[in-house]
Amino acid sequence: MAFASAPQPSLAANDSAGNGRFTDYPAAMASCTLIFFMWGFLTSLNDVLIPHLKALFTLDYSQAMLVQFVFFGAYFLMSLPAGKLVERIGFKFGMVTGLLIAGIGAAMFWPAAQWRNYDLFLAAFFVLATGITVLQVAANPYVGLLGPERTASSRLTLAQTLNSFGTTLGPKLGGMVILGTILGADQLGKLSDAQLAAYHVQQAQLVQVPYLVLAALLVLLAVFVWWVRLPSRLGQVAADDGSHSLWDALRVPHVAYAVLAIFCYVGAEVSIGSFLISYLSQPEIGNISEAHAADYVAYYWGGAMLGRFVGTFLLARFNPRQLLALFAAIAGALVLTSMLSHHALAMYSIVAVGLFNSIMFPTIFALGIERLGPLTDKASSLLVMAIVGGAVIPKLQGMLADHIGIHPAFVLPVLCYAYIVFYGRRGSKIRELATSPK
Repeated sequence: MAFASAPQPSLAANDSAGNGRFTDYPAAMASCTLIFFMWGFLTSLNDVLIPHLKALFTLDYSQAMLVQFVFFGAYFLMSLPAGKLVERIGFKFGMVTGLLIAGIGAAMFWPAAQWRNYDLFLAAFFVLATGITVLQVAANPYVGLLGPERTASSRLTLAQTLNSFGTTLGPKLGGMVILGTILGADQLGKLSDAQLAAYHVQQAQLVQVPYLVLAALLVLLAVFVWWVRLPSRLGQVAADDGSHSLWDALRVPHVAYAVLAIFCYVGAEVSIGSFLISYLSQPEIGNISEAHAADYVAYYWGGAMLGRFVGTFLLARFNPRQLLALFAAIAGALVLTSMLSHHALAMYSIVAVGLFNSIMFPTIFALGIERLGPLTDKASSLLVMAIVGGAVIPKLQGMLADHIGIHPAFVLPVLCYAYIVFYGRRGSKIRELATSPK
């Protein structure tokens, strides 16, 4: 889930010879790939925590989806402050700060679990996501600057592949550690009050050690990034001269359409991942345990990793607008197939959506900032803020699931993909206004 960041650096300063060097700073590149892996791992763990917290606190779907509402809401609230912070302290110390903030957020899971307080869990998710937002703002452009412009896309592809590996590994390990002992409603009803209290204590403790270990790893990684001699600013882009506003960018038609497309894409992707464990464990779908269902969440995110490799090849040879529309149409058709079927077909069709999610974010983002000149930074900020779709769409789907059932509630991602088809075919086309922004 490697989202692009608001600052858009100029790479020209690092490409004096235009040669094929992969990177001029191997230590910095290694640090960045670890950072991309960590935030992918942490983000996909939400898909495991949601069913765990739903059972622990006896939540309905709408209440459980507050996890993603708070987590991705942080992107909307903190993207612009994070951009200003990184602009002030540089990429290197921006990454250090982001890692430390994320570490504090992960450490907050210990008292949240100890006191079994859902509100404190949500606060921990917000702090964790704030740290990841700072990391995104700092690390994405930093990777682009760590060598010649000619190999910038290769460096970003490698970093994003590590991010996808993190999103694939997170649900697998998280399911093994956290979801192995979740009891169903019938089993819970047979427990005495003392047994139920002991079960809740045990479930809370399952979260404490993994997130404390993650907090320690984040702090150690921050120390490593601080200790290693890394260039702090490189060719960091100069601050905006203040003559353009976010509204100037939003009034450009293909930017406005792209903002809604990012909102829909992230919302659909996160919503499917968030519901996958609960969905696959339904008797009429997979009839499997939550721990086993977590394996399929790993396959869902792993499909995005595989699709990124294939998509890189396809995007170099086919029209990106047409390819985006095709992938979105297939993703929507797969979700619809799952809605209209049961058992194996419903399972495999929904998991396969991950494969076709792969190219959507970078393609939408690239088309959204195309030919914008001085408005590029403002449009980038708007597109990052649109990641808030990952907060809104899962919450809305949770409300639908509570009223009409989890199976038909997947109509919401279908509508999201339908809009992305429109964006690829028509909404992404450059209008005359975009050629001469004021």
